[in-house]
Amino acid sequence: MKLLRRFFVNPAVPAEYRANFIHFYLDIGWYALLAGSSLNFQNVYAARLGASGFQIGLLGAIPALVSLLLAIPAGFWLAKRRVHHAVFWTSVVYRLGFLLWVFLPWVFNEQGQIWGLTGIIFLQAIPLTALGVGFNALFASAVPTEWRASVAAKRNIVLSVVFMGASLGSGWMLEQLPFPFNYQVIFFIGFLGAAMSSVHLYFIRPLPEAESGAERSAPEPGQPSNEIAPRPSLKNSLRLDIWKTPFRVTLLVLLAFHLSQYLAIPLFPIYFVNELGLTDEHIGIGTALFYLTVLLGSTQLSRLVRKTSHKAVTGWGVIGMSLYPIFLAFSTQVWEYYAVSILGGLVWAMVGGAQLNYLLEACPPQDRPAYLAWYTIVLNACALAGSLLGPVMATGIGISLALVVTGILRGFAGAAILKWG
Repeated sequence: MKLLRRFFVNPAVPAEYRANFIHFYLDIGWYALLAGSSLNFQNVYAARLGASGFQIGLLGAIPALVSLLLAIPAGFWLAKRRVHHAVFWTSVVYRLGFLLWVFLPWVFNEQGQIWGLTGIIFLQAIPLTALGVGFNALFASAVPTEWRASVAAKRNIVLSVVFMGASLGSGWMLEQLPFPFNYQVIFFIGFLGAAMSSVHLYFIRPLPEAESGAERSAPEPGQPSNEIAPRPSLKNSLRLDIWKTPFRVTLLVLLAFHLSQYLAIPLFPIYFVNELGLTDEHIGIGTALFYLTVLLGSTQLSRLVRKTSHKAVTGWGVIGMSLYPIFLAFSTQVWEYYAVSILGGLVWAMVGGAQLNYLLEACPPQDRPAYLAWYTIVLNACALAGSLLGPVMATGIGISLALVVTGILRGFAGAAILKWG
C-alpha cells in the first residue's frame, strides 16, 4: 500500500501538479478496463458472429472516415472552448454508446448485430473525433513538459496492469458463460470502466501558466494586432499553412507509421480465429502477456528518453513493431502466439509512451488544436485506408504474406522517423 501511494503521490512532484497527475492515472486505469474487455474483444465478437474481413475492416474504417470529415471542424470547435470541459462532455457522449453494445443480441440476429455494432460505432465516432483532438491538447496543457515522459510512462504502467487483469478475466468469463450472454456481460463491464474514466477527466484542469500562455498569444482587446486578420476562406479554415511548416515532416513520417500499423490490425483477429484457432481464453492470455511487457518496458521509458529523445524512442520502437506481424505470420501454435505477444508489448511500450510527447514537441503551444487536428486527419486517413486495404491485400496475396508485408512497411516507417522526423 505504501508503494502504491508513492506511485500515485510522488513527493518529488510539485503540489500544484499532483491532482492532475493522479486523475490522469485513474482515468487511464478505468479506460484500461474498457479496453481490456469491450474494445479488446470487439473484433473477436464480430468474427465469432461470422463477420467477413471487409466487415471487420469496416469497424475500424468508419470511425476513421467520420474523423477525417470532422477533425478540422473539431479543432475550431475546441479552440473556442475550455479544453477540459470539451474533453469531459465529448467523452460522456462517446462512452454512452458502449452501453448500447449490451443490447445488440436482444434486438438483432447475427448479421444484424454486426451491422448494428457498425452503426453504433459510427455514431460514437462523432464525439470521439473531438475527444481525440481535445485529449492531446488537455494533456499538453495539464502536464508540464519536464514531467510528460514520467506521466506517460506511469499511465502506461497503470494501463498495462489493469488491462492484463481485464483481459484475463474477460477471456476466462467468455469461456464460462454461454454465447452471446458472455459478451453482453463483458460489454457492460467495459461501459462501467468508460463511465468512471470520464469522471476522472472531469477533474483534470489546465495549468494556470498554460491558460495564460494561450491568452498571451492573442492581442488584448483594444490593442493593435501585429498581423492583419485574414479574410475567412476555405484555405484559412483548413489551415493549409501548417503544411508549409516543419511540422509537415512529422505528419508525413507518422502517416507512414500509422498506415503500416492499420494495414495489419484487421488481419489479426482473422488470423487468431481462422488460422491459429485460438479460443477467447487464449486471446485473453496473449493480450495479458502483451501488456505485462508493456508494463516492464514502461518502467524504463523515462531513462531511455533522457538518454536519447522521444523521437529516437518512437523510431526504434516502430522498427521493433515490425517484428510482431512478421513473427505472427509464421506462428502455428498457441505458445508461439504468446511469445510474439511478449515481444509486441515490449516494443509498444516504447512507441505508446514516447509518440505523443514526440508529437507535442513538434506543435507550437499557442496553436495546438489546429496542429493536432491535422494529425488526427492523418491518423484517421491511415486507419480508413488500412482497415479497408488490409483485408483486400490478404485476399489477394494470402493473410500470412500480407502480415509479412505490413511488418516490412513498419520497419521502413521507423527508419523514416529516425532519419527525417
